[in-house]
Amino acid sequence: MNTMKSFVYPCKSPLLRIIFYNRLKKVNYTLVRSTSTINIKDIKYYSKIKNDWWDTSKNGIMLSLHLFNPLRVQFIRDGLANTGFKEQTPSLPLQGVKIADVGCGGGILTEALARTGAQVTGVDASEELINVAKLHAELDSNISKNINYVQTSIEEFSSKNEKLYDAVISSEVIEHVYNQELFLKECVKLLKPGGSIFITTLNKTLISWFLGIIIAEYVINIIPRGIHDWNNFIPPCEIQRILEKNGCKTKLIHGIIYNPISMKWSWSSNTILNYGLHAVKKKEIDV
Repeated sequence: MNTMKSFVYPCKSPLLRIIFYNRLKKVNYTLVRSTSTINIKDIKYYSKIKNDWWDTSKNGIMLSLHLFNPLRVQFIRDGLANTGFKEQTPSLPLQGVKIADVGCGGGILTEALARTGAQVTGVDASEELINVAKLHAELDSNISKNINYVQTSIEEFSSKNEKLYDAVISSEVIEHVYNQELFLKECVKLLKPGGSIFITTLNKTLISWFLGIIIAEYVINIIPRGIHDWNNFIPPCEIQRILEKNGCKTKLIHGIIYNPISMKWSWSSNTILNYGLHAVKKKEIDV
């Protein structure tokens, strides 16, 4: 069983040293974790802030995720277009596309995708967040008909929904699960041959530790404090390797940056902090 190696970096500041070593301490994998993707600690953490999920005020702790939505939706639209999907209706560009949003939380991205006309299934292990997502979707009858929410693990869901989806999106999720290789394998199972998988997450670099944890969580507070563990960050080459092992070819990897002054997300050629990856499941060849 593979384990992540701890990273050691000297910090002179006692506060930074405490934060750093708490974030970077070696993950103590157990047999349960090796056969399950569920990270109970993070699920409990996010479930506690369920009432803040749809707070889009300036002080809302999930605001940065809401602001990320336009870029994420465009990422999926562009990726599908580049693999042959032709948009038929300008107002509903993804009409007819069946998408699984794995780790959907309270439904921020799920709803945005439903507004494009896609049929979206939001999957999350947190019962509290699925309930929040369901209640919020019911407020808009124009999108509620396009959404189905399921509270379960990815491994349980994939066992019943293999090869049913045109696209799978897992955005800002893989850094919060155990056994990332199993997680990606189960996500790929959901895809039809020729289907697309989209991942957005944090790279595993010193910059991602400093900007993604110390600055983002403890200085400018744009994401909930204490939610990230640098040990769970994953470089794009590792996701690419796992997906290739499971029959997917990576089409592109985008760097992603956030400007806290303009409060806008944008693409970048630099993947040192955040990135998005699009891969396509190989089509089956009839023999």
